[in-house]
Amino acid sequence: MDYQDTFKRYEIKYLLSPRQKKEFQKAMERYMVLDRYGRTTIQNIYYDTPNWQLIRTSLEKPVYKEKLRLRSYGVAKPDGTVFIEIKKKYAGVVYKRRTSATEAEAMAYLNNGIKIAGHEDQILREIDYFKNFYEGLKPAMVISYEREAFYGKEDPNLRMTIDENILWRDEDLTLRKDAYGTAVLKPGESLLEIKIAASMPLWLSYELNRLEIRQTSFSKYGRAYEMKQNEEITPKERRA
Repeated sequence: MDYQDTFKRYEIKYLLSPRQKKEFQKAMERYMVLDRYGRTTIQNIYYDTPNWQLIRTSLEKPVYKEKLRLRSYGVAKPDGTVFIEIKKKYAGVVYKRRTSATEAEAMAYLNNGIKIAGHEDQILREIDYFKNFYEGLKPAMVISYEREAFYGKEDPNLRMTIDENILWRDEDLTLRKDAYGTAVLKPGESLLEIKIAASMPLWLSYELNRLEIRQTSFSKYGRAYEMKQNEEITPKERRA
């Protein structure tokens, strides 16, 4: 399965214990295939305003929300490919649009407004609008994780990902370094995301129910932001 540039789908999230992960992956074997990239380290720089408008709005769970991020698969090199992504969610449906560039080009464009030479498309125009709408956008946080991605044997549009070692940091806001930071999940936990265009297949509903895997509302960036806020609260403020 190749990387896609546009998505429209539902994304349903579940937190897994080590036991649930092991048993769920065993049940998946009849229906799902690990994609050709195998286990991949993904790194993202999330962009936000100086007062964290985007993530604060997102945590209020509005009908519509959006975010901007820069993504690399593995440690980025200046001339390596990265993806500039806008992710929107409206009435439970996720829309993702992204375009590729070299890491050096993408950072110069996002951080300094330098246009990417010879690169003009509809997605980039949408990103320009996003940048103009939210004043003062800047790199806010790096979030990284190890991911295994799967697609359906009979329905390639059925996608699942399992993320582990989810880490965040608000320093060294670059994709050129190895992943490090503060853990988002409890030891042994992993995050399952099921990505579907329509209804969930019966076998999948059955396995989730059998293993008592319950849907959760979870945002990596949201959880990391909340942890950051808690770190900044003094013991005196916390007691109050």
